[in-house]
Amino acid sequence: MNSVEKRAILGVGGIFALRMIGLFMIVPVFSVYGDNYAHATPFLIGLAVGVYGLGQAIFQIPMSLAADKFPRKPIIFLGLILFAAGGIIAANATDIYQVIIGRALAGSGAVSAVLMALLADVTREEMRTKAMATMGLTIATSIMLAFAFGPLLVGSLGMSGLFWLTSGFAVLAMMLLFVVPTPLRVLKHNLDNKSIGQQLASVLKIGDLNRLHIGIFALHLTMTAIFVLLPHQLSEVLGLSVRQQGLVYLPLLFIGFAVAIPFIIVAEKKRKMRQVFLGAIGLMTAALALLALGSHVGVGIVLGLLLYFMGFNLLEATIPSWISKRAPVANKATAMGLNSSSQFFGAFVGGALGGILLTQPNLLAWGVLALIMGAALLLIFPIAQPPYLSSTTITIPKNINIQDWSRQMLAVDGVDELVVMAKEQVAYLKLDKTQLTDDSRQALSHLAQNPLDI
Repeated sequence: MNSVEKRAILGVGGIFALRMIGLFMIVPVFSVYGDNYAHATPFLIGLAVGVYGLGQAIFQIPMSLAADKFPRKPIIFLGLILFAAGGIIAANATDIYQVIIGRALAGSGAVSAVLMALLADVTREEMRTKAMATMGLTIATSIMLAFAFGPLLVGSLGMSGLFWLTSGFAVLAMMLLFVVPTPLRVLKHNLDNKSIGQQLASVLKIGDLNRLHIGIFALHLTMTAIFVLLPHQLSEVLGLSVRQQGLVYLPLLFIGFAVAIPFIIVAEKKRKMRQVFLGAIGLMTAALALLALGSHVGVGIVLGLLLYFMGFNLLEATIPSWISKRAPVANKATAMGLNSSSQFFGAFVGGALGGILLTQPNLLAWGVLALIMGAALLLIFPIAQPPYLSSTTITIPKNINIQDWSRQMLAVDGVDELVVMAKEQVAYLKLDKTQLTDDSRQALSHLAQNPLDI
């Protein structure tokens, strides 16, 4: 990777990590500590855990549509402000309804897809797979750390302290946004004349993207529901306090993470993404079935969680990479917005469903989650392998009009997208090599003022 790509991954990855840790620290503890708020009921506790997902699901798409028409960074900054404000409201809450309002406001800062689109803008096609897989691993690792440190910190900070920490993370994320390069996107297919309906329609008609949306929905539904159910079961079966439960999650999460890495490499390097993806969903279905049958004993809980975390890490790492490969060039943020909306709507449904299942027998509760993941596997099974394209990096010639030069570049057959970073004097070309001819190669070399190996 070049220096621009490394800066982008550092900045975007840091923002993702801070947001995810802030959002998910409360998930494994709130089903216990939520009882301390006035008017709390099992359903409202589950709703407070998952309602941020409803805000994310509602606002991901409009923010992503805007990000395909306007600069991405101001939209991200606005989302982080809303995220911080929601944390402040929840930190000062005295009843469960105020917590729900704060979590919903935090969720309205729905910029996950815009962040992914920004990262896709400033990475070459060959490096984009690595960048997106890195983001997937960052998200999975951040959630793991949140699940581990939430139980460890809540005893000393309390729920209010965790929410204040969330707002502090949002401020740090705003500072990291300045690390990310600011790209100028120049597309062959301009969106200015497209309506919002046309933007959405061009993405929604792609069946494989819709299958990925189903996958992320089921993943986050079951994950959120699990951490509503688990604290009480770990207390009843293993006699663990909430603080001690973090010490159970941490090793299982990291073992699952370590085991998943070789399969992620196989998926990317050997182009076996479909096989690994479907295998991960099957593994999670089996893990939830095991929890349904064996959650009354410690070994059943531990083994079921380990298998689930393995599948969880695989999906979190591969879905962003797959979306970046399959999304239309001019609608990347829109496609990623739909996927993020599905993700967070799944979290909302999972939180509410977990609150309902909290009062049900273990076999029924875990069995429902296993059926949901199994149904997702059947719906996703027809998915095809993602496409693999190429790109090249060029140094922008000095003393030129960048807009005129960009239009000439896009007029060359085989060039689908051009991303210009004027400050760094670098541009990325996204290429369809099946459309490149000898004449187009010569034209590109002339415009770049040097021979290109394409």
